[in-house]
Amino acid sequence: MTYSIVRPTAFFKSVSGQYESILQGNSYVLFGDGAVTQCNPIAEEELAEYMCDSALDEYKEQRWGKILNVGGPDEPLSNKMLGEMMFKAINTPPKFVYVPTQVFDFSISLIEFIAKTWPSQKWEDVLETSKIGKYYAVEDMLTTEDEEKFGSISMMDHFEKIAREGQDPFTPVRATAYISKTLEALPVVSISVPLWFGLLSKPGLIE
Repeated sequence: MTYSIVRPTAFFKSVSGQYESILQGNSYVLFGDGAVTQCNPIAEEELAEYMCDSALDEYKEQRWGKILNVGGPDEPLSNKMLGEMMFKAINTPPKFVYVPTQVFDFSISLIEFIAKTWPSQKWEDVLETSKIGKYYAVEDMLTTEDEEKFGSISMMDHFEKIAREGQDPFTPVRATAYISKTLEALPVVSISVPLWFGLLSKPGLIE
């Protein structure tokens, strides 16, 4: 069977979930020092073009029978760089709050204990969502080879577009507004409470 397996780094909307929060005047939430992870997301329309092209005879040698990593045209972008770009797009001075990545381990351990003690699908969903949240916070979504970069639409292009036109309604909105407001008012140890509450009340907050 002829095949091509395409593995995109991330969609633009996957790293745009804090946009509404900063529009409301909240700080952008960074995990670790803001440079724990790097990414180069790809525009959905350019990913679609790449995938359709991969079925053509002219790409037989390059793409058929292969696993293909693909990202957008940007150089590696840290989470802090994404935040700075987002603030620039709305012409607002950047402001950040920092959350240690260990907060995920604490929260996951607590949710896991509850899920095992009082088994239910809801708690299993909350646990899985918290693990996905940790993945986004600590893992790179990045291509490193030139041939793995595709397209011409940059991350900044996307932020400027949503500043003009608004977000895609399917953009995953994250629980960072809870986190930002809490950190600005209380010590960092309190962060597990809104994170845990946000995940419990809305398991779909993190894509």
